[in-house]
Amino acid sequence: MDDEEGYTGPATLIVDESEVDVTVTLRGQFEPIDGLYHWYGRINADERVRRLAVPKAVVLRTPEGAASGQLSDPDTWGRLRITGTGRPPFAVATSLADVEGS
Repeated sequence: MDDEEGYTGPATLIVDESEVDVTVTLRGQFEPIDGLYHWYGRINADERVRRLAVPKAVVLRTPEGAASGQLSDPDTWGRLRITGTGRPPFAVATSLADVEGS
């Protein structure tokens, strides 16, 4: 069973006082060892985002919510990684009925 949940689509990256429209691919899952929800993903390559110094604390807002996260390590394609713990910036199942679609 795949326990990962996620979101792919438009988002707004809030850095200091600036907002940058981006496209993200996010996933997340509850980690029973520490009792926290961990979410993570990549922000598609964007020149404005690429210029940011990392690591950097940011807020990521999607149509489904907003959350604080941390930018880090760009990959070979120029996408920056973003991670966070706690409530993610996307909807997650909160009951078995949500998971089963009932």
